Amino acid sequence: MSVKELTFELKEKLAKLKTNYYQQEKPEYRRDPEFFNLVKEETLPVFQLAEKWSEETAKKVKERELRIHPQQVASTKENVELLLMHSYYIDVKETRYMNLYNSVQYVLDIILEDLA
Repeated sequence: MSVKELTFELKEKLAKLKTNYYQQEKPEYRRDPEFFNLVKEETLPVFQLAEKWSEETAKKVKERELRIHPQQVASTKENVELLLMHSYYIDVKETRYMNLYNSVQYVLDIILEDLA
């Protein structure tokens, strides 16, 4: 899968996570094994997508096909992982969540622009 396809897929997943953040109730008991298993099951594919996206994007950055820095790729991956967890546990304020979300979107949009 190309970086462009991975980036579009990541943007799609992030939109669903944002919806989840706003619509899902905060879990009553954060250590509930059923809730933990649900989160693990639903987030694993996105963690794997973020990992693959990070690897492929880093290659493009190294080849100078993208105008972002390697640190931006690492930070974006880390922010995606934070968004994943915050989207289920609803444990940060909306401002923090949206700062992370907008930061990720900014980098993804630059990548798509460079690859257009």
